[in-house]
Amino acid sequence: MRIAVMGPGGLGGRYAVILAQAGEEVSLIARGAHLEAIREKGMTLRDGDVDVTVQITATDDPSEIGAVDLVLFCVKTYDLDQAAEQLRPIVGDDTMVLSVLNGVDSVDRLACILGKECVIAGATYASGIKVGPGVVACGGMQADLVFGEPEGGESERTKRLLELFEKAGLPAELRTDMPVVQWEKFMAICGTGGALSLLRLPMGPTFKCPESSELFLGIMKEIGNLARAKGVALPEGYAEQRHAYFKENAAPSTRSSTLTDLMAGRRLELESLAGTAVRLGRELGVPTPLNEVVYAALKPHVDGPPDLPE
Repeated sequence: MRIAVMGPGGLGGRYAVILAQAGEEVSLIARGAHLEAIREKGMTLRDGDVDVTVQITATDDPSEIGAVDLVLFCVKTYDLDQAAEQLRPIVGDDTMVLSVLNGVDSVDRLACILGKECVIAGATYASGIKVGPGVVACGGMQADLVFGEPEGGESERTKRLLELFEKAGLPAELRTDMPVVQWEKFMAICGTGGALSLLRLPMGPTFKCPESSELFLGIMKEIGNLARAKGVALPEGYAEQRHAYFKENAAPSTRSSTLTDLMAGRRLELESLAGTAVRLGRELGVPTPLNEVVYAALKPHVDGPPDLPE
C-alpha cells in the first residue's frame, strides 16, 4: 500500500517505522525541525535500549506525494481542521483515512472536510513520545490500534487493513462496535486528563488520596451518563471498571498526555475533551459539574501558560 502519515509524532512516527520496515511505501507529512531531521537522518524509533532507523520520504507539502491508499491521521485535535484541509491532494476516490485522534467528535469533523465515505474510526491506549527531531520512542503504555467503520459493522476495506497491520507486525484489532469503543476511550481520557491535570499529579498519588480517587471516578461517571443520553450502550458499571483497572494496573508514575502537555507549557486538547463533555451536557440536559470544573480550571492554559501580572 501507499501510505501517508499525517502527524508523525510519538504515535504516528511509531506506526510509520513499523510499516516502512515491513516494506510498505510510507511517506510522512511533517514540519519544522522534525521534518528536516527525518530528511537528513531518517526516522528513528526507540524501543527501550534499541533504536531502529528507516529512511523515509518526508514533506510539508502533501501534493508532492500524490494519491495514497491509506492515511494514518495522528495529529492533535486542535490541528484537525487545518491538517485535514492539507490532505485533499492525496485523498482519492478509494483512499482510506484512519483517524487515530482523541475525542468523540473527531471522526465527524474529519468527515465534514474530506467526505464521510473515506473516513475510518480508530482509537488506541498506546503511548508514544517524540523525544527529539526525527526520534520517537515507545511510551509506557502498550495497546492495540483498534479500528473499524465509524457507524459499526464490517467491511472489506477494514478487513484489508487488518491484514496489512498483521503482516507488518503492528498490533491491531478490528472492531464492529466503534461508537462504543470511541466513548469508552473518551471516558478514559476525560478521567485521566481531567483529574491528573487538575491535581498536577500522576496516578499513584491520585489514587492514594480517597477524595482525589473519587474525583477521577466522578468525571468518568459523567461521561457514561452522556453516552447513555446519546444512545451509546456502554457496559453497565463501565466507569467503575475502568477506575479499578487504572488503580490496579497503571504504574504510580503514569501521567496523562494532558498533564504532560500542561507541565511542559504546550497547548492542550481541552476543547475536544472536557470542553466537548460540557457542551454535550448542556445540549442533552445532562449535568456535568466535575467536567465543568476541569474545563474552567484548565481553560486559561489551553494555548500554553497564561500571562501572569507582575
